[in-house]
Amino acid sequence: MKILTNLLNCLLFPIRKPNFCQLAQCLRHKTIIITGASFGIGEALCHLLSDIECQLILVARTADKLQLIEQSLSNKKAKIDLFCADLRDVEQLDSFIAYLASYHVDVFINNAGISICRPIMQSLDRMHDFERTIKLNYLAPVKLCLALIPKLQQSKGHIINVSAINVLLAPTVNWAAYQASKTAFDQWLRCASSELENRQIKVSTAYLPLVKTRMIAPTKIYKKLPALQPCQAATIISRLLVSQKRQYKPWWVIIGQLASVIFNGVWCKLNSYYIKKKQ
Repeated sequence: MKILTNLLNCLLFPIRKPNFCQLAQCLRHKTIIITGASFGIGEALCHLLSDIECQLILVARTADKLQLIEQSLSNKKAKIDLFCADLRDVEQLDSFIAYLASYHVDVFINNAGISICRPIMQSLDRMHDFERTIKLNYLAPVKLCLALIPKLQQSKGHIINVSAINVLLAPTVNWAAYQASKTAFDQWLRCASSELENRQIKVSTAYLPLVKTRMIAPTKIYKKLPALQPCQAATIISRLLVSQKRQYKPWWVIIGQLASVIFNGVWCKLNSYYIKKKQ
């Protein structure tokens, strides 16, 4: 069973490692902001980039974990700066933006995110579910981008958004808060990308499939599905850092996109069937 799972993962997620020398040359002496840096993809990315002579500005909510990461990377080439903040909180977000004022910024990696799977009928008195997802997944990265655009224009920098394949596919029952908030920033960045690229700011989006992080742990069905490891997701992002391509998405997503259009009615009926079965 394990062999079959490994073969399926290789087929679905063929990951090519970047040329590390080329990556190091691309990022040498550059300043890189990584949000959501304390766990999962963000943490894996910190370890991947730590052997490069660059400056990593790591922001996350968990101060203790950030300090542990800093200690674990103390003998590496990268210079590590930490900032503890919950980016959903306006005052903390503003404090982080003020902290960045003195920095020259070359790369902004928007990795922080929050996921929630909850039926609408269980959310009637939980408006905060939608508020917290929209604040972190949409409003915070927009505000950070607006603050960083002048710096990125000066450095001819790069914005990388860590997104999800969900935003490219038909909506799924129980994921309204998450999919709406992720799609909102995806659309914002796509709308802004032409303006930004005209100002010599590169824009890339990593449309990732499932990644084995603590964010997907509460959803039991995900334990049985193929998923990337955080280090594999970090590798995908590192390739975007070098190639500066507009997007990464798994080869098979185009099949899902076509099916989302052609079989939209069938998909809606399947969602309705799922809800009735759960009642």
